[in-house]
Amino acid sequence: MPLEVKRPPHFAPGPAIPMPSSPDDPTDLFGPVIFCYSRADAFADGTLIDVSDLAREAGFRWPIAVTAALFSTYLDPSTDLIDEGQSFRGRLWDVLSVLRHTITVNPPTHMLFFDVLFVLKPGLPPAPVKLKAVCGPDDPGGPCVTIMLPDED
Repeated sequence: MPLEVKRPPHFAPGPAIPMPSSPDDPTDLFGPVIFCYSRADAFADGTLIDVSDLAREAGFRWPIAVTAALFSTYLDPSTDLIDEGQSFRGRLWDVLSVLRHTITVNPPTHMLFFDVLFVLKPGLPPAPVKLKAVCGPDDPGGPCVTIMLPDED
């Protein structure tokens, strides 16, 4: 005697899901976009800071941004550190230089972790700080890099 399996009602076959009429139009399958937060929005509201000008000087060809958290925590020195010769431009140059080196010594990937030395308090030696760089698409779809703290995404 064959075993008969009785399926609960939520496993009952339902109506077929319509397939998109065009593979180029995802709204046919998913519906209209409910909310979109673009890279341009992130620049406008201060979540990202464009550092592409100095990055080009450091040899990068793609647009580069840093997160506001990285900027406020490590790149923007306090007045005490400014008095010791620290500057935003110098700290950013260090980040970009270490990132460029890290890119050259690692296999191609979309995400890299790297350590940069920062003077965190006046009179103390520099301490290593772990950072993350992620390569992804910008709003039009071209490549760009975002440098952030390791717990950001």
